[in-house]
Amino acid sequence: MRMLCASTLIGEFFVIGFAGLVAMKSDGLSTATVWTVCGIGMVLSVLLCGLITRPGGVQLGWAFQIALVLSGFFVPAMFVLGLAFGALWWASVHYGRKIDEAKARWAAQEAAQTPAAG
Repeated sequence: MRMLCASTLIGEFFVIGFAGLVAMKSDGLSTATVWTVCGIGMVLSVLLCGLITRPGGVQLGWAFQIALVLSGFFVPAMFVLGLAFGALWWASVHYGRKIDEAKARWAAQEAAQTPAAG
């Protein structure tokens, strides 16, 4: 699960950076504000990569996805991109857990078939 979720978050890192470039053209937002918010979002996306397997990591990821969708109020394209990455996040969590379970079953089978060294 960690690899799939981290891949999604790194993709979001780049999308946030590009959204910052688009938001700079908005008359209502200062460049400093845009890059402060985008910089925080980009740093959070990288930090979340390391928190995925910790308690509450997936929930923090969901909160990040909601924030990404809500950023559409400032850059309208982010509504679509946020929903797309939300779907990717769901798939990463859902299928990542299935992969982790299959790996655990496989490791248990291998351990049961291998005689103990003694």
